[in-house]
Amino acid sequence: MKFEIPYTNWIWVQDWNNMDQHKCWLVHFRKTFSVAEIPDKLMIRISADSRYKLYVNGSLIEVGPVKGDRFVWYYDEIDIAPYLNAGENVVGVDVLRYPLEHVKGNHGIFRTEYPGLFLEECEKQFGISADRSWKYYVDKHFEIVSESMFFAPLQILEKRNGDKDLHRWLLPGYDDSRWHEPSVYTDYEIPKAVSPRNLYARPIPSIICHDVSIFHGIKCMRGTSSVLEAWNAMLKGSQSVQIPAGTEKIVEIDAGEEMTGYLSLRMAKGAGADITILCAESYVVKENDSSDEVMMRLPKKGDRTDSENGILHGFEDHYSVEGFGTAAEPESFEPFWFRTFRYVQLRIKAADEPIVITGFDYIKTGYPLEVKTTVETSDPSLASVWDISLRTLQRCMHETYEDCPFYEQLQYAMDSRSQILYTYSVSGDDRLARKCMDDFRRSQRNDGMINCSYPCYGPNVIPGFSIYYVMMLYDHMMYFGDKELLRKHMGCVDGIMEYFRRNLDERGLVGKNGGINGKDRYWSFIDWTSQWDATSGVPAATLKGPITMESLLYIYGLTHAAKILRYLDRDDTANEYESRAEEVKRAVNTYCRDKDGFYIDGPGVYDYSQHCQVFAVLTDTISAEEGRRYVLASFDDKEKFAQCSVAMAFYLYRALEKIGAYEKTDECWNLWREMVKNNLTTCVEDGVGQRSDCHAWGALALYELPSVVLGVEPAEPGYRTVRINPQKGYFTWAKGDVITKCGMVHVEWYLDEQGNMITDYQAPEGCEVIRSNP
Repeated sequence: MKFEIPYTNWIWVQDWNNMDQHKCWLVHFRKTFSVAEIPDKLMIRISADSRYKLYVNGSLIEVGPVKGDRFVWYYDEIDIAPYLNAGENVVGVDVLRYPLEHVKGNHGIFRTEYPGLFLEECEKQFGISADRSWKYYVDKHFEIVSESMFFAPLQILEKRNGDKDLHRWLLPGYDDSRWHEPSVYTDYEIPKAVSPRNLYARPIPSIICHDVSIFHGIKCMRGTSSVLEAWNAMLKGSQSVQIPAGTEKIVEIDAGEEMTGYLSLRMAKGAGADITILCAESYVVKENDSSDEVMMRLPKKGDRTDSENGILHGFEDHYSVEGFGTAAEPESFEPFWFRTFRYVQLRIKAADEPIVITGFDYIKTGYPLEVKTTVETSDPSLASVWDISLRTLQRCMHETYEDCPFYEQLQYAMDSRSQILYTYSVSGDDRLARKCMDDFRRSQRNDGMINCSYPCYGPNVIPGFSIYYVMMLYDHMMYFGDKELLRKHMGCVDGIMEYFRRNLDERGLVGKNGGINGKDRYWSFIDWTSQWDATSGVPAATLKGPITMESLLYIYGLTHAAKILRYLDRDDTANEYESRAEEVKRAVNTYCRDKDGFYIDGPGVYDYSQHCQVFAVLTDTISAEEGRRYVLASFDDKEKFAQCSVAMAFYLYRALEKIGAYEKTDECWNLWREMVKNNLTTCVEDGVGQRSDCHAWGALALYELPSVVLGVEPAEPGYRTVRINPQKGYFTWAKGDVITKCGMVHVEWYLDEQGNMITDYQAPEGCEVIRSNP
């Protein structure tokens, strides 16, 4: 009996060895095939380790796979028929393979022991499944350059040389006779039980957009006499610009707003020219001091558009021009990964011949968020705040939620809990949220903790962030009521609660289980405040022992997990969680208050924060009536009390709502009004260091205006009933349409001459409404 080796549709380069696992690879794969008549459909499934870009006849079709991990790997199913021609066709795939070492690759992208490309034709009519009939070419002129010598989670910047041998490789008629036949994995080499072969269908919509976007225009030109109008015309595609031999041009280009997109620079001639592309979020303050201290810290920011007094600060790609391009068929540089930019600086050094720039544009990318909610209020300043908030959320949604697209592109639990609520409020879409929750569930460690950011190829734990994952589940229960989803997660929740229980000290407080980032086992991050700057976002009480906030977060998690358990008819465990919460509340009230009743940052440590007063109210460790005095007092002495920054503003607003002081949000919105004043188009990470100009935990208006000012929120799990409970705060009127599970709810209200709120609403037929305000 003849034995046949079972082959897969996973292919890779020949002669791969363990030493090759330590560097980054860019491999081009190509398959030509002919069709006499274009089919109605031609479905393929595709994946890769680590990433792929799929082209058909030169058109970019998809980028993937969706970020998975060592337990789950994703594939995309795509119909390529719309991109085919009668006759010869080319399927081209770029595969970027990251090294196995954590620090040498993108932190949010997993790698396995099995690099490769997977492509399977679903109906197997045209013979395009990945096998030895494909060809590959290893790009020897490609290098990934780290963005920092310190914390560098992106690893997407490129140093690349032009390669004439690759010109037109994505198109029919290209001579690939010098390319190689790939190696094909067998069933025995890459088992189905492990990633990347344990394939699952993409759980979210396709991310990439196919429309080319044009830059807003030239912001400024430095050290050049070139005609501004000519460069603007080039950006619009109506003409080219030439840089004479031996000269250097620096051009700074405005995208009009913070953007994420795939860049494309095209050029003719210019052999030997060096091009640097710098992507920046903003102009920063120009400093004459070049000391190590200045170079190490974050740049100072003010008016983000001030090119006259500022300079661009960002990340650079480098391209060396080979010079084979023509006006009709230009040489091009298109970095593999998307870039985040509001401004792009082109620095072009021509060599011995002139270089012609024939085009520069980008393909915008992001999660296809369909915004349905609209709100107007009596405060006209919040219209601009809504605008920058919505853009921030959109720029921080790709195949995961992201803390910031510019610096990290990592999905953090604290950030994502807020982003998910904002998504529900404006779109009612839970697909990315479901993936997010599943990601964090799979990140659970043996001690019960989850990774604070995930997917993440390396360890990264902030104990308190596990509570925000629990809150995601609670929010999904209220908005969608999916019991099957909740049941799948409750084992993880119990592991988290057991972690905190095991770490209670003899007083009944959550003991010291973390501390300063890089100095302790785990990072006990709470918020970015000026008082906690020296301790990396952790109350300074961590230097002397446990911090009160971790006990309060544990209570917060227990009480909300108990509500989920009751919804699932698991009353015994719910009772246990509620009992535990009461015990920790008693401990906090015994050991973490001063003689005047204020909550202190740690037992016996008389440092103060707004955060502890806020979470004492939110957890019912203190009554709303009594807590009102402490929360309001924290506004009056900003030196004594560390203030809630952007990250914690959501929870501050919830406390103000609970204590009946929502009018104080007028003062709180000043942080966002300052962003608008400084010409940001997205929301800053925090009001202290302002590292990132786009951080979606700051998109707070997307929740506050529809869910609190208009007051539309779920009254019970699954949005079985809608509560309409507007908070007037400092407003005199508000109106808008809010998306809910049962459809669009319209609310409008105003204050009459006596200051009474007059409310009207329309809800879909059959939608039960509870009105808390008349």
